[in-house]
Amino acid sequence: MLLVYTHKITPRLKYVFKHICVRVLGVPVSFTTTIEDFIAHDSMKMSYTRQPLSNEIFIRSHDLLFEQGLEDVDINVQNWDKTKCFFSTSDKSSLPFDIFAASFYLLSRYEEYLPHVKDEYGRFTAEESLAFKNNFLHQPVIDIWAYKFKAILQSKFEDFIFPQKKYSVQPVIDVPMAFYFKQKGIMRIIGGTLNDIFRLKFRQFYQRYLVLTGFKRDPYDTFKWIINKQKQTKFKFKVFFLIGDYSTFDKNININKKQFVSLIKSVSDYCNVGLKASYFALDNINVLKKEKKKIESITNYSLEATRHSFSKLNLPESYRNLIELEINQDFTMGYLNHIGFRAGTCTPFQFYDLDYEIQTPLQINSFHCIDYALLKKQSLLDKKEEVQRIIDRIKQVNGTFVPVFHNYSFSDDERWEGFRELFTDILNSTDETFIR
Repeated sequence: MLLVYTHKITPRLKYVFKHICVRVLGVPVSFTTTIEDFIAHDSMKMSYTRQPLSNEIFIRSHDLLFEQGLEDVDINVQNWDKTKCFFSTSDKSSLPFDIFAASFYLLSRYEEYLPHVKDEYGRFTAEESLAFKNNFLHQPVIDIWAYKFKAILQSKFEDFIFPQKKYSVQPVIDVPMAFYFKQKGIMRIIGGTLNDIFRLKFRQFYQRYLVLTGFKRDPYDTFKWIINKQKQTKFKFKVFFLIGDYSTFDKNININKKQFVSLIKSVSDYCNVGLKASYFALDNINVLKKEKKKIESITNYSLEATRHSFSKLNLPESYRNLIELEINQDFTMGYLNHIGFRAGTCTPFQFYDLDYEIQTPLQINSFHCIDYALLKKQSLLDKKEEVQRIIDRIKQVNGTFVPVFHNYSFSDDERWEGFRELFTDILNSTDETFIR
């Protein structure tokens, strides 16, 4: 166990030390403000305060972990070996930066509470982030910093055996529209047909009626392939179905359609099914509660995880609603137009509510790669190389890779050519993928 001496034990301090020490490094941690207890401790120990006590491992503390609420934070990002960091310390400090305060700033999404420019859907964009502006969005910096800290501990406490964590993958499949042509209702079919004619989309018109008459599989109906891939894989996919009411933003199948319900049930027999919360559920807990009850009645098990429509988050309200409804996991944190680490980590972490200054039970699983962002790459080879780069970075810190694909990205549409192969490559990136 690591014992940390500090001048004040705060919720922020306990939160970030537990993420770095327990979740990333697998080392239990406790805290003390009593010098005698610190001296008597006969295992790993360090001090986190303004001045060192003696010649122990010492990291000079930044004020951020001892404050409350939001303050103007002066940040100067600097190079540190092959990565970057901020909140520089002093010559006496064992590390040149206060990695704990810096990690808290990124994990709590401190910058998303501060004034910023939003996109047309009201989302926080990558371009507004500290990581993008300082060119470290592509790195899981918190995990990299944690391993630098681990090296310091190992050099001082050579007899301590650190647990070994392994690289893992948590595939996410998003289903905003289960079928492109089928199960839409007569008015939507007529509307789609007229749209095809007026826009001279005769090929789509022809395909629409081949599907509706049963001569061809719906292009978005890739679920047989998904289930077969799940059967070959040891770890469970997370499949998020949108079941909210039809609106300008959400256009999935009506949840009262028997074939749609049957589809969700069949997928839930093999994968972990979650809720893709509708656009209007983001700001209305009653709508979210209704959708939660509906998905639970279909799957016959308690809802564990959500993903928000359009990957939109309104912090802290979006997460508070999930907590109130006792939903334990969320997979919304990430950027649609950029591959990288929105929260600076590839390790799942707990949501910290900055207004209430508490660690909550909600686990955030930030995604690092989404199919839409890969479309920027021209060739399949370019896409594969981009995916391999992020996998390599996560493997270096034994993290968890969370890629997001959609059911339609496994279709035969020319736009999504090669994405089945990409998904399979990601599954193959772990040694424990396929059942022997």
